[in-house]
Amino acid sequence: MRVKEGNELRIRVYALVIFLLVFFMINGGYALDEYCGENFQNYLNLSTIEIQDILIKIKRPDAKILSIQMSIVYGLYETVIDNKGQYELFYLDLSKAYLIPGPIIELNTGINKSVEKLTELEKKRRIDLSRIPLEDALILGEKDATTRIIVFTDPDCPFCGKLHAEIKKVAEKRKDIAFYIKLFPLQIHSDAYWKSKSILCNKSLKFLEDNFEKKPIPKPDPNCQTKEVDENINLAKEFGINGTPTTIFPDGSAHAGFLEADRLIEMVDLSIAKKK
Repeated sequence: MRVKEGNELRIRVYALVIFLLVFFMINGGYALDEYCGENFQNYLNLSTIEIQDILIKIKRPDAKILSIQMSIVYGLYETVIDNKGQYELFYLDLSKAYLIPGPIIELNTGINKSVEKLTELEKKRRIDLSRIPLEDALILGEKDATTRIIVFTDPDCPFCGKLHAEIKKVAEKRKDIAFYIKLFPLQIHSDAYWKSKSILCNKSLKFLEDNFEKKPIPKPDPNCQTKEVDENINLAKEFGINGTPTTIFPDGSAHAGFLEADRLIEMVDLSIAKKK
């Protein structure tokens, strides 16, 4: 008799547990769906107007909104903007009350996911070559070369000098490639501006190479009123070029920094293939 009563008690306990589990799943699940649904609606309703208001608050009123989407971290929106040619990324919480500049680090791999996203965007960026005037550029290579590579350089930039030595190797090896050098003096180099003017006023590739070799070059002629240096600076800012050297390939892709000759040739050929 006691065994029978014990079995009945266990059955009642199991039934109660099952009832509570079902009740929780139904009511808890409904609440969760309602919560997620509300958040999802908020996500759908996140408009460019709201982002533009935020851009004004963070002093980027003229930035272009490139994308708005849920980030890899649930509960955060990811917004990518183009601020005067420079890609930037930030995150917003679901309430849209807090802005998080990042970065987001994936703990298992240690990968900076924010930087990874910006790097991918930079690789996809294409510069409109038709907007870059080449009349004032210094030419290294054959003038009738079928492939033109544009290089923004600073006469007082050490890595620019190293890259210049490499592009000379390329020009000697590949007669079909010519480099069009645009002088872009950086503010951190106090003498780079007047040196750029002197080089352009004299249209002298030799002046540039002498300067890279630490040889003195003359001051610009006071009668030379060239505007090319200022135009190059403004053009670089429009394209988001903020460092030297920067090499622009035939498909409009850009690479910032030093490249050895062989790698440079590889990237040129790859760019030509992509352009076709």
